[in-house]
Amino acid sequence: MQTIVIGHRNPDMDSICSALAYAELKRLTGQKNVLAARAGNTNERIDFVLKKFGVEPPALINDLSPRVADVMQPHVVSVRADSPVYDAIQLIDQKRMRGLPVVDASNRCLGLLSAFKVSHYLFPPREKAANARLVTASLADIVTTFGGTLVTGVLSAQPAEQLLMVGAMAQDSFGPRLQGYREKSVILFVGDRPHIQALAIAARVHAIVVTGDVAIDETIRAAAEAAGVTMIASPHDTATSVLLARGAVRVERMIEGDYQSFHADTLLDDARHLAAQSAAFIFPVLDDHGGLAGILSKSDFLKEIPRQLILVDHNELTQAVRGADKVPIIEIIDHHKLGGFSSDTPILFWNNPVGSTSTIVALCYQQLGIPVPAPIAGLLMSGIVADTLNLTSPTTTPVDCDALNRLAKIAQVNSDELATEIFCVGSPLLTMSPEQAISADAKPYEENGHTFSVAQIEELTFAHFDEKRDALLAALDATRQRDGLLFACLLVTDINDQSSLLLVQGADEFLRTIDYPQRSPHIWELAGVVSRKKQLLPYLLHCLAQVRTSLR
Repeated sequence: MQTIVIGHRNPDMDSICSALAYAELKRLTGQKNVLAARAGNTNERIDFVLKKFGVEPPALINDLSPRVADVMQPHVVSVRADSPVYDAIQLIDQKRMRGLPVVDASNRCLGLLSAFKVSHYLFPPREKAANARLVTASLADIVTTFGGTLVTGVLSAQPAEQLLMVGAMAQDSFGPRLQGYREKSVILFVGDRPHIQALAIAARVHAIVVTGDVAIDETIRAAAEAAGVTMIASPHDTATSVLLARGAVRVERMIEGDYQSFHADTLLDDARHLAAQSAAFIFPVLDDHGGLAGILSKSDFLKEIPRQLILVDHNELTQAVRGADKVPIIEIIDHHKLGGFSSDTPILFWNNPVGSTSTIVALCYQQLGIPVPAPIAGLLMSGIVADTLNLTSPTTTPVDCDALNRLAKIAQVNSDELATEIFCVGSPLLTMSPEQAISADAKPYEENGHTFSVAQIEELTFAHFDEKRDALLAALDATRQRDGLLFACLLVTDINDQSSLLLVQGADEFLRTIDYPQRSPHIWELAGVVSRKKQLLPYLLHCLAQVRTSLR
């Protein structure tokens, strides 16, 4: 079972750093197969911090929806198309299967071989029983199926239509019957009956199988060799030898080429829907080149998905990585408002009203008595500094201050110097496109049937804002129209001045509820507002409540 520690979509510093730190804590406590992940791209500031403390970025995961690869059987028992049906029957019996996938020499899937089709071949309807004696197979394969021994002649490996004939009649009636098959490649199965054997040699049948493990007269053997007739000895009686010989027909003649297959990356829900409508017993799983990568049976859909999630820095599924609702969530570590999350079983849910999830992760190390590695301490410092604007945000608590001081001693890094380094890296207004700026740290919300998004970027100054203003508003409007939102907004925060500009594109009835000083159309000045979580979001929900009241 893999445990994935992952933050919200459009990850910020706190989301990335807390995921890395908490995954490392799990590994230090002895948990196996723990992966730190991110649900979106990093930015220049995050990349700077990761490089500064020598930590690799978390794995990028955009979708955790269960796939066919999660439940398929990767070790596939298959049969080659040029194999005798006899070999396939043995595999079906040994593995207790209802059929097998059929592959070529390159392991490309050609179709399916079902036990039903094999049984239909071995036991045809009475009206078609006469055709049961015709077998398209090589003489070499026929001999192999009943464990025969070459006495004289050549065992051809080339498949051809063979007529299986039993020499069980009297000599007088056998001759005329044999003449009736002059145009066929006859393989005669006969016991210790030298006169019948001699007649067959004279008629130059393709081969004679002497059954019952009896001795072959030297005169007969010499006559067969002279006539170019192959002679084979079988250890079995005639009935058994013929029955086994029919298994020499190659699998390729029984392939069901019309079959349902899946790719390993197919969504499990999609595969389940298609499989439910199919009567097939198995479903080949193919790679990009048509090769057989696995097999899927209907019982495989009941398997447990081999991974579980720990969410950090969020608890709303609308902000979680795609597919999170289809994977067991076993823990949540967060400092935001509750978003209506529910679970089928009890889970560890630590929701603490501090300024940063990184603070909570630092407390987890302290609670368990596990020393924080120096690089992890640096990451946790960065998460706290970024989320609390170096302890100046109104979300900051004494717990954050204490955690930052303790981590600074471990990492041997001055927190003020670290903050300056972080915020001096890459102005979002200058390094990002308008579309990136409004989506890099955007969070979607749903409240009483209304959906909206709130993004935030931090700047050292508003010096570059005016030149980007119109493009940012256009990008917000495009996002609102595309996603069908009531409104989309961006909070541009000056971390030195401790104030923000709020850009909003939305329905007129919502815009009328905003009562901050308006700087220009769709832009408001929010003095002293720097926190999306503690200041802006509660205000937006207050405005939304006024919209609901006006619509009654």
